[in-house]
Amino acid sequence: MSSDPRDQEITELKARIRRLEETLADSQSLTAVGELAGTTAHEFNNILTLTINYARMGLRHKDDETRDKAFNKILDASNRAAKIVGVVLGLARNRKPGRQPTDVTSLVEDVLLLLERELTKYRISVERKFEPVKPVLANGNQIQQVLINLLVNARQASPNGGRLIVKIRPCEESNQYVEIIVRDFGTGIPQEKLPHIFDAFYTTKQGPDETGKGGSGLGLALCKKIVEDHSGKIRVKSSVGKGTSFTIRLPLAPTTNDEE
Repeated sequence: MSSDPRDQEITELKARIRRLEETLADSQSLTAVGELAGTTAHEFNNILTLTINYARMGLRHKDDETRDKAFNKILDASNRAAKIVGVVLGLARNRKPGRQPTDVTSLVEDVLLLLERELTKYRISVERKFEPVKPVLANGNQIQQVLINLLVNARQASPNGGRLIVKIRPCEESNQYVEIIVRDFGTGIPQEKLPHIFDAFYTTKQGPDETGKGGSGLGLALCKKIVEDHSGKIRVKSSVGKGTSFTIRLPLAPTTNDEE
């Protein structure tokens, strides 16, 4: 064991950096939950308004057809509310850092459900291109944070509305990975800025938008760290005026002999 004081100093500094990174990750997680809380509150207000209106319609009209329609609408709204609650509680829950086999498609659908109202508000349509894929080895909570960040960034890059493409597919370069692609057709990122977008505290934005999101320069840095901690990769391609595409590559979960 080295007795050099400088070695001990370096070890202590590395340990301090790891603790700070963990604190930052926890802080970003709480920020994501806080931002979603506002979005979710508005969504629940819409669901309650719809439920109340159809309940009143069912009470006013005595014919079976109208009442069945009202009951079906109330049931649909209630199921949607239950789904949103489940996803938000999953994000808020203090999960352990361990990873397990995770269904990527369900993960992406949950995030799109949470952001549906926000994307609709800003006239963003989402085109899903989901291919069948095997489960990945992941911490679902952390990958959801990455997806929320990328989708909100894509929305902010499309101030006049537009469309997003979200793809899930087997990796073309290796059959041991799955790829998630988030593609927007917004403002794009200048080529000279692309090498720095994953640097901590580097941002291409002037500051938070009207919803209070973005501008800290920490979101993409955390995305990169989470993906790389999963033994994965995150890549970006962008062209000014044509949009940006982020590709996340995650490793497949190990399979048992029976599954093979």
